[in-house]
Amino acid sequence: MDEGARMDQRFALLDRDGTVVIDKVYLSDPAGLEFAPGAIEGLRLMRDAGLRFIMVTNQSGVARGYFDEKTLDGIHARLRTMLAGEGIDLEAIYHCPHGPWDDCRCRKPRPGLVLDAMADFGFSPDDAVLIGDSDADMGAAAAAGVKGFRIAPPDAGKIAAPDVAADFAGAARRAVDYFNLQRTKKQSCM
Repeated sequence: MDEGARMDQRFALLDRDGTVVIDKVYLSDPAGLEFAPGAIEGLRLMRDAGLRFIMVTNQSGVARGYFDEKTLDGIHARLRTMLAGEGIDLEAIYHCPHGPWDDCRCRKPRPGLVLDAMADFGFSPDDAVLIGDSDADMGAAAAAGVKGFRIAPPDAGKIAAPDVAADFAGAARRAVDYFNLQRTKKQSCM
């Protein structure tokens, strides 16, 4: 377990494209990064509630040859800088460079990225939420036993999921409420 791990640590596992940043479809230029609606507001809300941030992202553009790992590293370095400029610390980025045709353990909806983060940072499924915008994100959350919150703008049509928010800020509010409810339940059991 991470030496800095505490019993009350809580994590928000974040998808990248369509969640924290606007999905540009195989973004290959760091200059193209733009925060998604409500992202900074939601990240600040969760930060102020004591959550720590880890990104878990499928990046099949590597497997497809649209960009290489070095380019991806540059995109993630710029994203970290942009977030730091907003007072947000992204502790780690776990990415899957494989394509959907690969049989890897890390590509969401498989839980490999989430399980790796849990092992590296020493937290349990009850200590985390995953915020994303796709079925793959929610599948990874469910497979790892982590509570998932899906971003689905009102124009996305009907999505049958009880934990859906219109934007990142809404998902962040639900995540904070979820942890507050968990804390209340634990206190009432004592």
